[in-house]
Amino acid sequence: MTSDHGESGHGRADPAAARAPEVRAPWERFAWVMGAVWLLFLAFPLVEAFRVDRPVLVRALAVAAILGFAALYLYGFVRLSRYDDKRQGARFGLAVLAGMSLLALVAGLVVGGRAAGMTTFLLASGMFSQPLRRAYLMAVGWVAVSAVVLLVTGLWAQLWFLVGINVLVGLFTGFIRWLDQRQGDHERLRRELDLVAERERVARDVHDVLGHSLTVITVKAELAERLVDADPGAAKAEITQIRSLTREALAEIRATVAGLRVARLGDELTAARDTLTGAGITADVPADPDVVDPRHRLVLAWVLREAVTNVVRHSRASTCTVRLGRASLEVLDDGVGLDGARESSGLRGVRERVDGAGGTVTLGPGDHGAGTRLEVTW
Repeated sequence: MTSDHGESGHGRADPAAARAPEVRAPWERFAWVMGAVWLLFLAFPLVEAFRVDRPVLVRALAVAAILGFAALYLYGFVRLSRYDDKRQGARFGLAVLAGMSLLALVAGLVVGGRAAGMTTFLLASGMFSQPLRRAYLMAVGWVAVSAVVLLVTGLWAQLWFLVGINVLVGLFTGFIRWLDQRQGDHERLRRELDLVAERERVARDVHDVLGHSLTVITVKAELAERLVDADPGAAKAEITQIRSLTREALAEIRATVAGLRVARLGDELTAARDTLTGAGITADVPADPDVVDPRHRLVLAWVLREAVTNVVRHSRASTCTVRLGRASLEVLDDGVGLDGARESSGLRGVRERVDGAGGTVTLGPGDHGAGTRLEVTW
């Protein structure tokens, strides 16, 4: 028997699972493409490094610094997407930014103000690696640095557009970060809502299964108690059915928790007839579910189960009638009626199921104001 943790009954890990290759998300595999595209703009300081009037070794140092800057930027861009822990990712991003800043400084000392364009990559790297508020502050800082460098070196008139590029990159990447954070909040909320909905589904299904099964078992146990002296054979047969019902209920609970439980209208019609008859209620229940639109049969099967359970438990009725239509179900009894009683959790579950399927539930008095009528229609 296999446990929930993928280990065999002898405690050994599944070899197939152990050999299963790690599946990486497409963003992790191809993030370097997005980073590599923008490296074309490093051609400007790189060309300047070759052209600047400096000794060969100095120019070689500048070229190496620019190439190292590009490699570190691309490495940081790819590696950052693999961090699930945002704090670890931010620390890694700071280390990358520190290395890039040092290399940009080395290149700037050689090529001068024409290296100001490298601040664009520092801005983008900080924007995608740091917490949002810090990223915004750093972006403003890099825009200011690029403007100061161009003013100090006297290149403002020629290269003022580099500051404009930094502003545009900052606005664009800042908007992407803001949108990404909103999307993350939305995804977390959606997962929480999905979890709540799943819990409600399990609770509703368990209630319906247990409520019906325990009601039938109670009815049969009372009948067996009455027959035990008068007709021991019949009492024994009822007890045998009780044992069978408990096994079925246990199997249904397991299937419900696993999300595999499916109610069938034909089975529920038969079960409704047997349950009502066993409780001493005259049952008028159709035998053929085919009159119902197949789209509605699953929901109506659950509704019928809960309705019959309530009739047996609370109505004190002598007769119960079930009517089916192509897009409707009606359960009518001649019992004590609602009498101002509060709606049970089972009926709330019925409303949730029917509302989710686009139908309407009507609950009120029966014919001539007596008993109870439960009607579901589309």
